[in-house]
Amino acid sequence: MKNNKKDTAKPFLKWAGGKTQLLQGISDRFPFKSTQKFIYVEPFVGSGAVLFWVLQKFPKVEQVVINDINADLITAYRVIASQVTELIEVLQQWQDEYHRMDHDPEAKSDYYYHKREQFNKRISTEVEQTALLIFLNRTCYNGLYRVNTGNRFNVPVGRYKKPTICDAKNLKAVHQALQKVEVLHSDFEKTLQKALTKGFFYFDPPYKPLNATSSFNSYSNFSFGDAEQERLKNFCDQLHALGHQWMLSNSDVKVGNPDNHFFDDLYKEYYIERVPAKRNINSNGQKRGILTELLITNYRK
Repeated sequence: MKNNKKDTAKPFLKWAGGKTQLLQGISDRFPFKSTQKFIYVEPFVGSGAVLFWVLQKFPKVEQVVINDINADLITAYRVIASQVTELIEVLQQWQDEYHRMDHDPEAKSDYYYHKREQFNKRISTEVEQTALLIFLNRTCYNGLYRVNTGNRFNVPVGRYKKPTICDAKNLKAVHQALQKVEVLHSDFEKTLQKALTKGFFYFDPPYKPLNATSSFNSYSNFSFGDAEQERLKNFCDQLHALGHQWMLSNSDVKVGNPDNHFFDDLYKEYYIERVPAKRNINSNGQKRGILTELLITNYRK
């Protein structure tokens, strides 16, 4: 499918922890120039903000590999890459139906919960399942993606008046961008198999909670606790020993507790910087705003 080169792909989902607000900090520390060739690997792709930035800013990137443990998310990337026309048709139909209920909030609510139940059954075609994911993301409360331990999406309906459910222009731009991307659904360590020569890895794992009451890393029904954070650090050590460059973002747990040295101790051999980032997804509006987050690298820019 041809696409206007002026159409820049951007994340097609609102995702907790999305990196749009951190892009300036990432850009300032990115180790390549736009004219250079390199391999780019993103083992926790999420909404793809950094991925789409790389694809736009570095046209000579030779190989791009993305991965995520969230099966629904990876299915969405694959569907947009290969069946975007069919996806747009479904989303446009549902958008028209949903907007026709603007004066009947109860009907809109019933429509939403019917779609949510459809999504959780996971018996639809990949195109329809992806359409359900996007529909729920655009119409649920606060644009969250959250599942319980049974992998059931459990976010209630939102109160948006006329949400854009079918952003056909961006979906086409994403489709075009993904033509040079290999999409994996695996454990993050498996991505090493794809970097046959020295590459650049960007890690955006589920963030460590700032405190006991702020935990939100339910992007999948797999937990990512301290043991997983430590396993990721060991993987970074392995990449470093092999000559790969990497950057990792995570929460600055010192924001919640100045005496919490978890990441400072864990990554003490590497370069740790604290950068400002705006957090938009929080049920409590007073807790949204500018906080510091961590950018950790195995190189000095």
